[in-house]
Amino acid sequence: MPLDYCLIEFISGPNILRGRWYAAQEGASAPCVIMAHGTSATISMGLEDYASQFQGAGLNVILYDHAGFGDSDGLVRQVINPWIQARGFKDAFLHTQTLNELHNGQIFLWGDSYAAMLVLVVGAFIEGLAGIVSHIPATGTSNIQSSNLKADFDILKTMFEVGDLSEFEVDVIGPLPVVSADQLHAPSLLKPIQAFSWFITHGGRFGSHWQNLVSKVTPKTPVPLMPQITAAFIKVPTMMLVGLNDEMIHCNPAVQKAVFNAITAPKEFYELDGGHFGCLYAGSSLFKKAVQLEINFMKRNSQAM
Repeated sequence: MPLDYCLIEFISGPNILRGRWYAAQEGASAPCVIMAHGTSATISMGLEDYASQFQGAGLNVILYDHAGFGDSDGLVRQVINPWIQARGFKDAFLHTQTLNELHNGQIFLWGDSYAAMLVLVVGAFIEGLAGIVSHIPATGTSNIQSSNLKADFDILKTMFEVGDLSEFEVDVIGPLPVVSADQLHAPSLLKPIQAFSWFITHGGRFGSHWQNLVSKVTPKTPVPLMPQITAAFIKVPTMMLVGLNDEMIHCNPAVQKAVFNAITAPKEFYELDGGHFGCLYAGSSLFKKAVQLEINFMKRNSQAM
């Protein structure tokens, strides 16, 4: 399917985030999907294939790079900060709302891997969403216990909306390679060989603007920005698609299922073979299955389709 898009940009904090607008044929009467990639990946590393499929199914799509990655601005490059990326999703949503002449006002959040975790957080904070698609979410290695879930959620929501993150100390990992074939002499953030294969294949594409270098900076906030805190407060239909035998340590299946079970809104849970990266290979049977499941979910939860 040929790609058909125009370039877009919008403001998020001090940064300009850049990406693509894929217009549906019946754009003004169709919903819009906001999409972003996971750890260090860019919009030219597989998600454009999903965006094209969604566009062909009658959905508008915004696909963008996180701050500091790919085509987006960021004085500090190649640094993952969950709060900055989460606020990027919010600003993408606000920008999409200003384009109401181009879509029907129904907006879905879609995230892959680390961003799939973030949409399960941001989706609980934003009012007016049509739904959430969490694609192979990295929900963490263990469950987080809270003695007062509502109070912790309120703290997170307030910090997300108006909090000054500069006042907190940070945990820093890196800089180090995103992936490496030699964990003994060049350890990387993502260690499985499947990660190395996928990132080198897709990041090596001409124009991907991917760099095999990353740092992760996590502010030491009183409540962690994790879906274990927010899942119970999601109010919109939510789909989680997970990979069986996922190689990534932060995709613990027990944690994924616990997060899903905490969601009280209408929800759907699907498991696909292929581990973490199987359905990110365009044209594969797993890719086609994931695309169809996600299109069907968004159509079922869109009044106009």
